[in-house]
Amino acid sequence: MSAIFNFQSLLSVILLMICTCAYLRSLFPSIIDRKKTGMLGIFWKLARIGERKSPWVGLACVLMAASILFYT
Repeated sequence: MSAIFNFQSLLSVILLMICTCAYLRSLFPSIIDRKKTGMLGIFWKLARIGERKSPWVGLACVLMAASILFYT
């Protein structure tokens, strides 16, 4: 089912994007920090969310994994 109509899939996609952007920014900060507007600006904002809220993002990932294991 499409991620737009399935909340669990939508949350998985958002968490994956946040974690991926935060990881890429930790490896290559100059790539994402160069442009804070446009398409790269979206990645920069997601990376900042991942860095600031990392304990909560990690907890959400664990809860998503548990829900996939027990409800699917």
